[in-house]
Amino acid sequence: MVMKYEEKHFIDKRKLVWSYSLFSDETIELYQSGNLCDGYDYFGSHPLTVLNTDGCYFAVWAPNAKSVSVTGDFNGWKGGIHKLYIRQDGSGIWEGFIPKILEEHLYKYCIVTKEGKEVFKADPYAFAAELRPSTASKIKSLRHDWQDEEWMKKRSQHNSLDAPWSVYEIQLASWMRPVKDDESAYTSYLDLIDRLVPYVTAMGFTHVEFMPVMEYPFDGSWGYQGTGFFAATSRFGTPQEFMQLIDALHQNNIGVVLDWVPSHFPSDAHGLYLFDGTPTYEYADHRKGFHIDWNSYIFDYARMEVVSFLKSSAHFWLQYYHADGIRVDAVNSIIRLDFSRKEGEWLPNVNGGNENLEAIKFLQELNVMVAKEFPYVQMIAEEASDWKGITAPVAEGGFGFGMKWMMGWMHDNFSYFKKGSSERLKHQQDFTFSIMYAFNENYMLPLSHDEVVHGKSPMIYKMPGNEWEKFANLRLLYSWMYLHPGAKLLFMGNEFAQTSEWNYKTELQWELLEHKPHSGMQACVRRLNELYRGESVLHEGQFEQENFEWVTLAHEQEGIMAFERRGKKIAEKILVVLNVSDSARSKFKLVVQGKSAWREIFNSDDEIYWGTSNYLNSNIRCVKQPKKANIYNLFIDMAPFSALVLK
Repeated sequence: MVMKYEEKHFIDKRKLVWSYSLFSDETIELYQSGNLCDGYDYFGSHPLTVLNTDGCYFAVWAPNAKSVSVTGDFNGWKGGIHKLYIRQDGSGIWEGFIPKILEEHLYKYCIVTKEGKEVFKADPYAFAAELRPSTASKIKSLRHDWQDEEWMKKRSQHNSLDAPWSVYEIQLASWMRPVKDDESAYTSYLDLIDRLVPYVTAMGFTHVEFMPVMEYPFDGSWGYQGTGFFAATSRFGTPQEFMQLIDALHQNNIGVVLDWVPSHFPSDAHGLYLFDGTPTYEYADHRKGFHIDWNSYIFDYARMEVVSFLKSSAHFWLQYYHADGIRVDAVNSIIRLDFSRKEGEWLPNVNGGNENLEAIKFLQELNVMVAKEFPYVQMIAEEASDWKGITAPVAEGGFGFGMKWMMGWMHDNFSYFKKGSSERLKHQQDFTFSIMYAFNENYMLPLSHDEVVHGKSPMIYKMPGNEWEKFANLRLLYSWMYLHPGAKLLFMGNEFAQTSEWNYKTELQWELLEHKPHSGMQACVRRLNELYRGESVLHEGQFEQENFEWVTLAHEQEGIMAFERRGKKIAEKILVVLNVSDSARSKFKLVVQGKSAWREIFNSDDEIYWGTSNYLNSNIRCVKQPKKANIYNLFIDMAPFSALVLK
């Protein structure tokens, strides 16, 4: 697809910048129609050989610029020396080949605005960047010898909606540090291969989700205020070293989900804001283009060059980094014009409504593109409203996401679990309500980073009671999550009941694992992962109504609830019994159908998990009811705040 200008035009080798292009007319047309999904192959910096001369080709979109030049460590950071050529097709693309500029050089674009002001911008399509607080882009190739062939061959099985999705959410800066209290010291991508990969493997998670790794200037944004939509952050190493980490995870049968933010970007001077001196990537009208809550700028989804940019970013991480899923951040803020705005602070669409029609179209097209190009990858929406059709096919009017975060389940359960035992018994419907809508979408149940920061308290202190009761309640909550229909997500530190809120400036409280309550919690999560992966009824058909049925909700005053998870074959099922009260139950009778013998395969009160082991069911009595076919009385013991799984 390379258009070799030297075949059509005379290149004056005496010039500092040669006229050269990677674009064809077809590529320009795709770009301007919002359908160029591999824009990273054309824009940015690309080491090439032209007329037997090594150098670098540059291309950048700056439609309202007066001039654009490349400035860097090769010309003393002076603008105006290496001037790019504006294409004569009205595309607003500036390009050119600079001889003898090689990989690893640092650079920016010096853009002269219509008003004659010079602005220095990082490359929107750069593959690498300087370590903050420096902000230059870096010329970088992405060569890596991938060793994950087996994973990629079987990815259709690993990433299927019928596969277990137990996701460990991680912020790389604060999972583990080489020096605990040194904010500037990070565990590198390569060190994480030796530390993170064995840990996730031992814990039994099926996937990891990395909070944004795309380059970002401010540590306190956790990566959600990004400036490098094609650059893995240099905080932890090089792009190739991040690829090695993903490669190692795949070789250990662990999938990788990347958190991606196509909703907004910060106002840092080197970033996308007012890129050519005018609103280029953002809406010009602040009623559409400015995020009040986050002090950032909203992408202009009506501008097709911006749509091509965003589609290319998603495509890039799937193509070059072998990502297995993309978690799209803040979907509700993308699709609603009135998101976090009062009356009069937002612009209605052409129909007078609050839907951002061009943003909805972008998301639909994005998901169609990913499904076509990467059929065994999941797109996951972080979307907190009751907007319908988030995971419905685009052909049926939906958005086409593979999964959606079940935020309602999370918030309802926090409210429920904070109640004391006597109050809970009056509000059983709050606990069971999620099943009423659990199959409206393909849901992922999240206990995420947002819930253990900014004064919301760590998970263990959301639970009521004394120390033992807090841990028992948290084991019960985790059991409910893993045994509830849908995929799962657990934020780092939650698996061992961290006692402080998450702090991005320091590592997790690993020292807590020296204490039995915390190591027991970790063992409980490990066993729940094992159950979720090993029992097919817990993941096959997990988004289908037929996979779940309440056995009894008639014991509200005792705090006992029971349900079945059913497989695609009639004989496949497990029985789950929950005790949400502070009272133990001895020889509690349940009426079950179809099975005359049961064995206990999980009990959250096991002493291995820091339970009492006083209520284990080693020999379950099952008595057939007279004159009733296949109806049995089942007698079980249950500890306070406990969960049983019977098979």
